[in-house]
Parts: sequence; structure tokens; C-alpha cells
Amino acid sequence: MAVLDGPSMRDPTLPQDLIEPPASSGKGGLLRQALPFLTVLVLAIFGVAYTNISGKPLVGYWEFLAVAIGVVCVVNAWPKTEDRRARVRLIGTQAAHWATFLITMNIVLLPGVQKLLPQPGASLVLLMLLALATFLAGVNLLSVQMCFLGLAMAVSVPAIAWLKQAALFLVLAASLVIGLAVAFWPRKRVARSPETS
Repeated sequence: MAVLDGPSMRDPTLPQDLIEPPASSGKGGLLRQALPFLTVLVLAIFGVAYTNISGKPLVGYWEFLAVAIGVVCVVNAWPKTEDRRARVRLIGTQAAHWATFLITMNIVLLPGVQKLLPQPGASLVLLMLLALATFLAGVNLLSVQMCFLGLAMAVSVPAIAWLKQAALFLVLAASLVIGLAVAFWPRKRVARSPETS
């Protein structure tokens, strides 16, 4: 077994990732890897919040978001594919997967279906479909990050519905906590020295 004295002496039997640290190590690399997933999650929640507030459907927005998640899936899985054939298969399966979601989304947005759903309900259904499509893409790609993103979007659906119903309660609870904090906050007392009295 060869002894590694420095970067110039390498043992060819050891994998290179044991010798050299990965390029994306540290907090900066972890944030750079998580940034596309966090961006998609924030965009999805923004879409539902905007639809609930404005009462207008964002058809083009949901289509853009589906395509963006498909691109994130391909970019995330691209370095793990070995050859050209696997990359073509990756692009083809992701294109078919997200095209299916786009068709389903447009079915939900048909006028006949819209009559059955209130506008806020339709946006929550679209977010749930997007969460399902994202989770299934993560299962297909064996990507824990993509599965987590799908689960986070799915959990945000009941959270948004609850938040809308409990908004007044949350405002009152926050006012109570702030009032109690102001009333009982320890104040510094100016200590008088014996010479000044």
C-alpha cells in the first residue's frame, strides 16, 4: 500500500473522492445545491398566495413552474448519468412526466371544472398536483431533495388552508404575546450610589 505524502503522490487504488474533498463541501456548496429546490418551493407558495389574494388564476405561472421543476430535475440528475443514451432517456422521461402534469393542470383549469371548484380551491388543487408530480419525479430519479421538495409542497397545501382560516386568531395571539412581552420585560433600574443621595 502506497503512503500518501502530498497532493503529488496518489494511490491509484483509492477512489479520488477519498483523496480530494468534493468541490461542493461546506456551507456554501450545500446552499448552492439547495438553492434551486428552495427557489421552486418559494415560487409555488407565492403562486398559491397570490391566487388566493387576487382571486385570479395564474395559468401561465403554473405552466412555467412545471417546466422550471422539470429543468431542475434534469440538471440535478445530469451529472449522475454515464453516457449519451442515458441522458437522452433522462430528457425523454422527464419531458413525458411534466407534459402529463401540464395536461392534467389544464384539465383542472377548464371552465366546466372551474365551476365545480372555488378559485382558492383550484389553486390548492394545482399546488397539490405539482407536489405529486415533483415527488414522483424524485422517486423516478432517486433524488431525496426532489422527494423532499414534493413533500414540502404537499404539506404547504393544508398549511395555507389553515393559515387562511386562522389568520385573525394568529394576529390576536401575536398581539397578546407582544403585549405580555412589553408588560413584563425586565427594565434596567438606574442604581444610585450613596454619595449622590
